[in-house]
Amino acid sequence: MPLGPTLMRDFNITPLQFGSLVSSYNISAAITGLAYGLIADRFGRKFMMQINFIGFIIGTVFCGISDTYETLLFARVIAGGFGGTLTAVVLAMITDLIPFQRRGKAMGAVMSAFSIASVLGVPLGLVIAERFSWSYTFYFIATFSSIVLIVSSISFPKLNEHVQITSALDNLKRVWGLLFKLDYLKAYTLVFLNVFSLFTLIPYLSPYAVKNIGILETELKYMYFVGGFFTVITARIIGKATDKLGAVKMLSSLALISTLPIALYSNATKMNLIPFIAMSTFFMTMVSGRMIPLMTMTSEIALAKDRGTYMGLLNSVRSLGSALATLFAGVFIVQTADGKLSGFNTVGYFSVGFSILVIFGAIHVNSILERKQNEQ
Repeated sequence: MPLGPTLMRDFNITPLQFGSLVSSYNISAAITGLAYGLIADRFGRKFMMQINFIGFIIGTVFCGISDTYETLLFARVIAGGFGGTLTAVVLAMITDLIPFQRRGKAMGAVMSAFSIASVLGVPLGLVIAERFSWSYTFYFIATFSSIVLIVSSISFPKLNEHVQITSALDNLKRVWGLLFKLDYLKAYTLVFLNVFSLFTLIPYLSPYAVKNIGILETELKYMYFVGGFFTVITARIIGKATDKLGAVKMLSSLALISTLPIALYSNATKMNLIPFIAMSTFFMTMVSGRMIPLMTMTSEIALAKDRGTYMGLLNSVRSLGSALATLFAGVFIVQTADGKLSGFNTVGYFSVGFSILVIFGAIHVNSILERKQNEQ
């Protein structure tokens, strides 16, 4: 996504086509997430992590060697198919290893790791693109991912306790049942609402910053560096507050507060770099912070025996919501004759509306957790 302005220029593509590059990853992740649900409890978590990490690395290399929009789109599908499942495996690992009472802190640590990637990886990737080309950014990701794969393969436990061998037909029936189980369906809906409200804007932040706010492509790295730095701090704070105050209070509060930076960014006009960084940092800390209480809350909905499949389905819903939101926004956002993006403020209003719906969804899902606690 940070390479948006570069890719739109080099491939001479429209905002909708760029949105397709972003959403193709998530659509592929959604589909493979469903497939992962069929086999999630037949293999150890570590083994599934390794297989999907290898596939993600191969897909990322293909992204780097792509020389047309179509080949890059195909490569993104490969990377997304494995990368999306990898996310589900990691979330299942957290849920397996960390009790609910400390899971907010654990989710905060994981989300802060994403922020550290923003602080270090995104600016570095943009610098590599500036100095060499955007292809080398993907090569760097593939190389670094290979190192992470080796280290995690050595250090991670196998996590085979959940493994149970069942037939493909039984697995299909089980996944279908878990997909439409009422309590689980409500959790899926909450995740969908949250990511839809965010991904109407997130993929287009960089193009809008360059074309409408007047930020140079070479200055985008500062947005991600500063924003990522502060989300490392706020993620830990939000994680601890989630454990102390409760996930529903934190998610509702953050969803409400985040409507302010959403409205500010989606209606921003020309500004200097410093106020832009302050605004974008406010945006990044608030919207990323919502994921911590959200995942803490929804991870507890499933029974232990359903957890692997449930987390795969949950990740599929998240990926699908991200993809549909990106495509939805791409219909409204168009590039005008003077090179600016029109319609960004419209999708900002949609984002605010869905953020309000997240609050009502959080209250409803929390009632399920309260009922489960009373039953126990």
